[in-house]
Amino acid sequence: MKSLTRSTLAALVLAALSLHLQAQEAPQMPKPTKEHEWLKKFVGDWTSETSIHMEPGKPPLKAQGTETVKSLGGFWIVSEGKSEMMGQPFLFNLTLGYDADAKTYTGTWVDSMNGYLWKYSGTVDASGNKLTLESEGPCPMEPGKMFKFKEVTEFKSDSERTFTSSMQGTDGKWITLVTGVSKKK
Repeated sequence: MKSLTRSTLAALVLAALSLHLQAQEAPQMPKPTKEHEWLKKFVGDWTSETSIHMEPGKPPLKAQGTETVKSLGGFWIVSEGKSEMMGQPFLFNLTLGYDADAKTYTGTWVDSMNGYLWKYSGTVDASGNKLTLESEGPCPMEPGKMFKFKEVTEFKSDSERTFTSSMQGTDGKWITLVTGVSKKK
């Protein structure tokens, strides 16, 4: 009899708990903001032509490459690219999203030619076409020294964007290191 009473009591507790859990609403998942929506401009397959400015007054190195950009849940874009630089394969990954709490675009960059994890923070200008990301990282001309970098991506249309990477020199002036044009396939 005691066993039957315990079983009945357990069944009643489980039934009450089940009803209580069903009455609660599932938590709402966040939805992408308009700033996250802006990132959709990057999504697709791209070809690029890049100029790498190694030394002032000398002709830049030229490179052609491809890039595939995918959306990750509407919150992030993840880019995978490949090219060739100085006779070596050059592979890279970019992540880019929007931190709604900090009100800034944020991202990372890694590539096959150095072991540094670049961390970006930036904004889109009033036109809605130009993203400026700032970072700090190792100087390619002075190993071991850290400098400020600025990466600017400007959408000229839905199918074309330009890219400029600059480093702030010790004199405070910005030096252009890389320029490029990407076109959507």
